[in-house]
Amino acid sequence: MSTIAQTLTIDHLSKRFGKVHAVRDLSFTVEPGRVTGFLGPNGSGKTTTLRCLLGLVRPSDGTASIGGQPYRDLDHPGRVVGAALEASGFHPGRTARGHLRVIADALDLPKTRVDEVLGLVGLEDAAGRKAGGFSLGMRQRLSLAAALVGDPGILILDEPANGLDPEGIAWLRGLLRGLAREGRTVLVSSHVLSEVQQTVDDVVIISKGALVRAGSLADLAGNGAVRVRVRSPRRDALIRALEVPGEGPPPTVLEPSDDGELLVTGLTASDIGRRAFLAGVELHELTQQTNDLESLFLELTATGTPGGTA
Repeated sequence: MSTIAQTLTIDHLSKRFGKVHAVRDLSFTVEPGRVTGFLGPNGSGKTTTLRCLLGLVRPSDGTASIGGQPYRDLDHPGRVVGAALEASGFHPGRTARGHLRVIADALDLPKTRVDEVLGLVGLEDAAGRKAGGFSLGMRQRLSLAAALVGDPGILILDEPANGLDPEGIAWLRGLLRGLAREGRTVLVSSHVLSEVQQTVDDVVIISKGALVRAGSLADLAGNGAVRVRVRSPRRDALIRALEVPGEGPPPTVLEPSDDGELLVTGLTASDIGRRAFLAGVELHELTQQTNDLESLFLELTATGTPGGTA
């Protein structure tokens, strides 16, 4: 590895675009040797945060640093940080090999490095094809190859699994885990929660530009509240039955679908069954769930409750 991995630090970062407050007093760190998932609903400020970290957007307040330095002050930044924010940063008339050779020349690296990364991302057979004819999945692989040309100690990837088939997603998972085992710092923004749960060590969840929760995946899953899946043909009546005055704080009720399903936090399955029975509400399902990342994400981003570090 040509570059020692370093910690990424977001410190009280804020970014405003006119009246739009895209990022709000956001703070978290990303450590070497681990894959960190950066999660949030669309429009939550993930991409703006990554752009601030890479020096593409100037923060309104706070800092985003790499090893204690802003990106612009890094020596040989292309060898320190490899980034892929979108799968379209290449000329459609240039071949995959030609695109990577331009990057290798800019980083003063031998052309042999190009063939190394083409093999690493599985594009060796498509090296002579023009990028304009690539599928979305192949463009993702080419973007990842471009990020890896400089053999960086830090990888920052925005939705890298987008467009990949199941085999490609499994390949990406193994690649990212392997890079982290080498001691590199890996930050991955994604909305594919089932895949993130199989890939990452740590999670940072934001909503409306602010931190909701950050910590190891194991701690977040272990410390989450118990959730109960309940289904009824009289969903509105069930919601009213669950919110009994004088029996503790009201539960958190999410409505993830239109078929009578609810996800309830703050009540046990027994509590829900008892209240439904007393209200004469028919139930078709009553299941206590294990704490998975998707349920935790839905709960935290729906309530918008700041949680800080787990």
